[in-house]
Amino acid sequence: MKVILLERVGRMGHIGDEVNVKDGFARNFLLPQGKALRATEANRKRFEAERQTIEKRNDERREKAAGIASGLNGRTVTMIRQAGETGQLYGSVSSRDVVEALAADGFTVQRSQVDLMNPIKTVGLHSVALNLHAEVEVTVTVNVARSEDEAERQSRGEDLTVQSYDDDEDDYAFGGEAEGAEEDAEGVTSEEAGEVAEETERQEDA
Repeated sequence: MKVILLERVGRMGHIGDEVNVKDGFARNFLLPQGKALRATEANRKRFEAERQTIEKRNDERREKAAGIASGLNGRTVTMIRQAGETGQLYGSVSSRDVVEALAADGFTVQRSQVDLMNPIKTVGLHSVALNLHAEVEVTVTVNVARSEDEAERQSRGEDLTVQSYDDDEDDYAFGGEAEGAEEDAEGVTSEEAGEVAEETERQEDA
């Protein structure tokens, strides 16, 4: 589908550019969010008639996004979650959780602006990008911890996850048993060899 962009969209183009996109991307994202118009003759005329208004509105949105970004730049939000000793969360932290945490700090961000491909599933410090506008992006830190004390220690750079060595211990135990079995086998073989040698000598003497 060919569309007319009403704002900059990634590397696709800028305001007024006509670009070809997949039908699903246009119908599910660009058109419903007001980022583009179908490239029809009627819409071309409409765009040219409203171009100044569209560009002005885009400038205002960019300035608003830049203001929010300045307040979010370098900000850390803390989330307390239950997790095992290795740091694996029993649940996860989603884009909705990030939005709610930022809202609690007084920042309004949409879920669609949170660039989190997969939910966070481990404790630690996680960098999350926020696409506030096509031309404005900022990164915040999400500090996921099991307690406020742990969050504070993580913020100072401590790694509080515990490596599990159960598998290594099992391998070691198995290896030890195998070595013992080999030693026993070697011992039996030596004894049997000695007995055979003695029997051979007795037969030769006879």
